[in-house]
Amino acid sequence: MRRHHRTTPRISRLLGSLLLVAAAGAFTVGSAPAPAPAPDPAPAPLGRVVPAPASVEPGTSPYRVTGGTGIRVDDSREVRRIGAYLADVLRPSTGYPLPVTSHGQGGIRLRLAKGPFGAEGYRLESGRKGVTITAAEPAGLFHGVQTLRQLLPAAVEKDSVQPGPWLVAGGTIEDSPRYAYRGAMLDVSRHFFTVAQVERYIDELALYKVNKLHLHLSDDQGWRIAIDSWPRLATYGGSTQVDGGKGGYYTKADYKEIVRYAASRYLEVVPEIDMPGHTNAALASYAGLNCDGVAPPLYTGTDVGFSSLCVGKDITYDFVDDVVRELAAITPGRSLHIGGDEAHSTSHADYVKFMDRVQPIVAKYGKTVIGWHQLTGATPAQGALAQYWGLDDTSEAEKAQVAKAAQNGTGLILSPADRMYLDMKYTADTPLGQDWAGLVDVKRSYDWDPGAYLPGAPASAVRGVEAPLWTETIQSSADIEYMAFPRLAGAAELGWSPAATHDWDAYKVRLAAQGPRWDALGIGYYRSPQVPWPAR
Repeated sequence: MRRHHRTTPRISRLLGSLLLVAAAGAFTVGSAPAPAPAPDPAPAPLGRVVPAPASVEPGTSPYRVTGGTGIRVDDSREVRRIGAYLADVLRPSTGYPLPVTSHGQGGIRLRLAKGPFGAEGYRLESGRKGVTITAAEPAGLFHGVQTLRQLLPAAVEKDSVQPGPWLVAGGTIEDSPRYAYRGAMLDVSRHFFTVAQVERYIDELALYKVNKLHLHLSDDQGWRIAIDSWPRLATYGGSTQVDGGKGGYYTKADYKEIVRYAASRYLEVVPEIDMPGHTNAALASYAGLNCDGVAPPLYTGTDVGFSSLCVGKDITYDFVDDVVRELAAITPGRSLHIGGDEAHSTSHADYVKFMDRVQPIVAKYGKTVIGWHQLTGATPAQGALAQYWGLDDTSEAEKAQVAKAAQNGTGLILSPADRMYLDMKYTADTPLGQDWAGLVDVKRSYDWDPGAYLPGAPASAVRGVEAPLWTETIQSSADIEYMAFPRLAGAAELGWSPAATHDWDAYKVRLAAQGPRWDALGIGYYRSPQVPWPAR
């Protein structure tokens, strides 16, 4: 009978050790050491954001967003909603779960607390253990979240999983806006834009802390909001646009959705019904609004100044009352814009008479008047804001008229056309836009001070700035983005950042860093040669 030999435990351990040594030798003798892991790329510098923060104190230790990061929020509906918004931004690119919770430690924390933040300011503190954003109001938290987005790599904006790492520079940002009014205007009358297109623009505005969306809802070429008491305004007056085409209009439900979406991004919608000029769409819809009782044809051109409501007819003010009443009822914001520019077919006396009757109607329905700066040629209502769109070479008399109104208490929104109009061409070769106000390159659009711009107007009268985008040549979201970016970012900085931070050479470096972010977001922008964009 054969016997099987049995290895003792001691011999087994010895054989195992010899085998390990041999194996190790096979891999080490004559071979190079294993390479060290690549170091993490440096996080974006704490202050390299747009708009420039009021105060930046760099720290030493960055925070790393990982699969274990949570988003901690105060136990309130509004803060939870902001936390969910942040999670929705970060999850697709990081692939991390990023639970939103009111419990735990570390991670990203959003908190409300008393402090010197004002209605929209915030403090962002970043270190090895986490990032905390503190504000007195939810709007401040939301603006702090936009800063956090810019501190993360641009790839965080993509909608598919990216490799990371996701580092946030350490340190503290203390931030609050220079002006309470930081606006952008979208003309939906010359060309109509859908709810989805407007909401896309709202998201882009929110990234740069813009807080007003001025919608130009009526003009010669189209009426874009349903008015129940005057239904043909929308169904007929809204049936075309520049160069023809089907036009379109917003139902009240559509408009309420835009208002709701804007509010979720902390933007207030400012609706505009332009009058007494720029009214051909209304005049074509209702013959009685014309002095001769004859409705003109619909208009699809781009000339201005040829139309006017009939100032002497009572039906005109019934019309204004109904439109303002219905629009005010679905507009939670404080302001209603009544236009008032380029009323070349209205005599000065009639213009003054019209504004004297219309401004009290706006007040009757609980809204504050905003008008283009020609309103100062009449008597602006108490609390009214005048939106200045003149040029550097506008007549001294016109500038003095606006300055005098400002001295007498009328607040100013500054939108000089040769600085802030986003529809002006960048160069003579720009395929879109106009050039009646000159060519407006990126440096020119940024390099001016709203507080000292209008001679004779006290700096305290300036309520803020607004970047209008007129759409005679703009037909798509791609067109909007090409003309708005990169100039919109500069307009936002003029409205938000302290005057002391204003410096073109520093700004263009921060602006250049936005290019990869816009690429990740699918924003097709103008790559101005004035800006040192990184190579793609």
